[in-house]
Amino acid sequence: MSLFRKKKEEKEMVKEQSNCTCGGTCNEESVEAAKENLSSGASVKVLGSGCDKCNALEKNAKEALSELGMTDEIDHVTDFGQIAAMGVMSTPALVIDNKVVSMGKVLSKDEVIKALKKIRG
Repeated sequence: MSLFRKKKEEKEMVKEQSNCTCGGTCNEESVEAAKENLSSGASVKVLGSGCDKCNALEKNAKEALSELGMTDEIDHVTDFGQIAAMGVMSTPALVIDNKVVSMGKVLSKDEVIKALKKIRG
């Protein structure tokens, strides 16, 4: 049945043309925004939809930054195109200085402090 094969070939072609890990489901604007975010230097980002777990991770990250005397603002990224472009497939996620340090779980304040010290020295 060539009808089924054609559909499969079209999907494979879309995947080959896409430069990200989403398989062609994101839009160009969100990919460009993610690239801009990645090139912005030192930062702390929480990636997720804004659910309770994402908000808890953001709260713990704020407390950790405060305890360490760091004045970074936390950017909460909710656009799933941008999240996928960063290679994250499970939220909430924590990104410190463009390095994904956690995916799919809420880090405690102490775990965030440990990650900050490891990345920033």
